[in-house]
Formats: sequence, structure tokens, C-alpha cells
Amino acid sequence: MTKHVIKTNSSEETTNIAIRLGELVKPGDVLTLEGDLGAGKTTFTKGLAKGMGIRKNVNSPTFTIMKEYRDGRLPLYHMDVYRMENSDEDLGFDEFFEGEGVTVVEWAHLIEEQLPKQRLDIRIYRTEDDARKITFEPIGDKYIGLCKELILNESNSD
Repeated sequence: MTKHVIKTNSSEETTNIAIRLGELVKPGDVLTLEGDLGAGKTTFTKGLAKGMGIRKNVNSPTFTIMKEYRDGRLPLYHMDVYRMENSDEDLGFDEFFEGEGVTVVEWAHLIEEQLPKQRLDIRIYRTEDDARKITFEPIGDKYIGLCKELILNESNSD
């Protein structure tokens, strides 16, 4: 599978990439977010939400597992499954994965078996203080097209 890499030098640049992705996502899209603590997963999700037209403050759902935002052009289901590492329980995630909104799953590797076969895997690496390397790995044709559009938009914005 092809991975696309975008490097950013500030949290603002990372947010801008996420805003552009938020402008492109469609109902039923599933994005997974991986990265160390403090890598910028929640910052990325805030940008995505902004690109989707969501005005509410987005923060990490670490203790609630999921937060739902419905004030944009599409609903956003923001999941943080960090605390589910030892859980084999089926919590009905597929209802959201197949729903009318966009689902973002932080720490998605912890529920690998429950993830849809097609999705966009995003990994954020901290390279310096504010610099990041963001990899986008599309799994499925739908997400290959989404990545191509994002990368094209990114190269046209410079």
C-alpha cells in the first residue's frame, strides 16, 4: 500500500492539513489516528472538525471513550480507545463506522479486529518540538482517492 507523507513545522501547519482533510471527508469515512502521547492526535482532530464546520470545542474523549459533535456539515464521532486495551467487549463501534458521520479513532490498533476493512490510517510522529511527520495510509479505493485529493490540495496551497 502506498503511504503519503506530509511534514509540518508547527501545530498551525498540522491543523491546516487536518482542516483540508475535514473539507474532503464524506459520510461513513473512518480515520484512525496513531502517535505517541503529545504527538498531536487531538490537535489534528480539532483541525479536522474545523474543516467539517464544527464550531464546538473539541477535546480528547479519553475518559468517555467517545464524543459526538453534530454542529458541522457532518457529524463527527471522536473516539479514544486508549483505555480499552484489555477489553474484548464489542461496544457497537460498527454503528458509527457505517453511520452518517465521520469517525476518528485514536489508538485504533487496540481495537484492530473491530475496525472496518477500508479506512484511512494516519500516524503522527514528533520530529522536533513543533515539527511533525504525518503519514497517510489509505486502505481501500475510496481512501486512495481521498489521499490523492488531499495531497493535490496540499501541493496547490504552497
